[in-house]
Amino acid sequence: MNGMSERDYSNHSGMSRGAVQNAKRSGRLVFYADGSINAVASDARRMEMTDPDQQRRSFGGDAGMPTSGSGGTDSYLKARTALTVYQAQERQLAIQKKKGALVDRARAEALVFRLARQERDTWVTWPSRMAALMAAEVAAEVEKQSGQPVMIDATIMQRALETHVRAQLEALADLRVSLG
Repeated sequence: MNGMSERDYSNHSGMSRGAVQNAKRSGRLVFYADGSINAVASDARRMEMTDPDQQRRSFGGDAGMPTSGSGGTDSYLKARTALTVYQAQERQLAIQKKKGALVDRARAEALVFRLARQERDTWVTWPSRMAALMAAEVAAEVEKQSGQPVMIDATIMQRALETHVRAQLEALADLRVSLG
């Protein structure tokens, strides 16, 4: 007998006896004329014909897996690595979202829009609230400087303030918030 028996090849390759018989049926083993298994040639043929993922598992992970030589194995390993990296990044994002480090973009945009609207509404009503007070303060200051009694109409002051506030709000309206 030149080669190995199924049982011997099973021990040699680390495969179960059933896996050796499956490999025999599928043509992944090389035999001598006497029917015994040519271990060296069979190992090479199994490497060529077996799915790379199954080869890695039979070697006990990536440690014993040859990474150069055949382009198919290299590209398969690169694709698996890329998939693993992508899945890890996806999990990291999910963890950050649970911790509150990430927020929903639509929710953030809605919040910014609401805050900007509140700020605008506050400024639009500001001239009507402040016009009378400012008119009185300016009249008092002019009276103090000139010594003459002065009367400033609050509606004139309000119109002037509204004009300037609206001009400022229009300038601010051109600002765009980009969260992306």
